[in-house]
Amino acid sequence: MPSASEDRHRARKRRAFWLKQLYAWHWISSALCLVGMLLFAVTGITLNHAAQLEARARVATREAALPADLLPLVQALPSRGRGPLPPAVDAWLSREIGIRPTPEAEFSSDEVSLSLPRPGGDGWVSLARRGGSVMHEVTDRGWLAYLNDLHKGRHTGSAWSWFIDGFGAACLVFCLTGLALLWFHAGRRPATWPVVGLGLLAPLLIALLFIHA
Repeated sequence: MPSASEDRHRARKRRAFWLKQLYAWHWISSALCLVGMLLFAVTGITLNHAAQLEARARVATREAALPADLLPLVQALPSRGRGPLPPAVDAWLSREIGIRPTPEAEFSSDEVSLSLPRPGGDGWVSLARRGGSVMHEVTDRGWLAYLNDLHKGRHTGSAWSWFIDGFGAACLVFCLTGLALLWFHAGRRPATWPVVGLGLLAPLLIALLFIHA
């Protein structure tokens, strides 16, 4: 039958093992989250003061003319609804104007238009059915609006969406391993749980007392 000292030795070994694992996962997740957490923390402040930090938008407009051989393709498109552009027209827009292929265009009797939203700005392209004139407009609201849109995931594409999911998972690991480390060390640090409780209580009270539907 194992003695009390052997039991204590095993308990210390188990504690040391789990502490080692927690520290390893905690620092790895913190390293993965570092830049992302800085970005989201800073843009959380800038979004909270968006009205005071709003920049003046810069608008750039460019005009072009659709080649004569492509104009019948545009004129043959439906006069209402939405749908893809003919591949030849899509390729010309990509080559001449520098826009990436757009999955859908909006059709009307007078024109075919493309909405080109992007982080930190907007854009659109209009193709006239008569004459084939092409109007391209880009609105740029500056780097701060760009970073704020990254925070919100506004028009950032699937790659950034996957990054946010991965970043969120790493943050969960960071927080949960931090909580476990707090639990391990709480016995020697009496202020641990009161401080954790304050972190929970402060936003809860603000939400209940100062935020009204």
